[in-house]
Amino acid sequence: MNPELPRIPLGDWVKVALDWFRVTFEWLLDFFSMIFKGSVEGLVDLLMAVPYPALILVFAFIGWLVRSWKLAIGTVLGFLLIVSMGLWHHAMQTLSLVLIATFVSVVIAVPLGILAARNDRFSAFIKPVLDFMQTMPAFVWLVPAVLFFSIGFAPGVFATIIFAMPPGVRFTELGIRGVDSETVEAGYAFGATPGQILRGIQLPLAMPTIMAGINQVIMLSLSMVVLAGIVGANGLGKDVVTAVSTAKVGLGVEAGLAIVVIAIFLDRVTAALGNPNEHPNSLLAKRRKQIKAK
Repeated sequence: MNPELPRIPLGDWVKVALDWFRVTFEWLLDFFSMIFKGSVEGLVDLLMAVPYPALILVFAFIGWLVRSWKLAIGTVLGFLLIVSMGLWHHAMQTLSLVLIATFVSVVIAVPLGILAARNDRFSAFIKPVLDFMQTMPAFVWLVPAVLFFSIGFAPGVFATIIFAMPPGVRFTELGIRGVDSETVEAGYAFGATPGQILRGIQLPLAMPTIMAGINQVIMLSLSMVVLAGIVGANGLGKDVVTAVSTAKVGLGVEAGLAIVVIAIFLDRVTAALGNPNEHPNSLLAKRRKQIKAK
């Protein structure tokens, strides 16, 4: 008979720690809750204040500017499909949540990635933390999110940031470490400071890799949309949750298609920003050629 090991009440310890944090830093959590909720709702109001035909044309122009006219046409057709399904408002709520969560994630991830690339000890410390954040089931992050921020946009943004941030840190570190050492040494030989090397050499050369990381952050943020709907965040995720709970197949398919349209648009735009030379037919590339010709 195998001896039984004593049970370690790890879950109870975590609960006590989270309760202590919530009570002790209630003022800080209220501040972040106000910021998250206010920023998402403010962006939704801004997007909804613009007539949808004009906003679709703006999205199409962005696609044409950074990639090609084909993306512009696809953008128009995709967003018109969302309008025709009656999901425009919910789509803008989802887009706002993703953009705010991505912005906060990038603001945190890029400096951490730079620090990890320049400090081996910090890199060794943060890697297991990122592994923990990324491999922990996404549903688990909803527990502290609801505990800290109740329901609504705030817990959705918080859980999305925690789940989506790791690729931004990893790709930033990878991009900076991948810069040719001889190029960096040449910069030092000309008397450049470490800050000048970072701004003038490492970040520009690492930008395609960093943008690939931002692309992954956006995709993971969109994958959290449905889970954000579980904790009360309005948008397409809430429609999917409603469809599942009420067995409304049509609503689920329509909300899923709307999420796919937004995902494809954001993916193509960020990929093009990371590799502008791969899209010579974009308005941005043509403008660069005109400037060089002059």
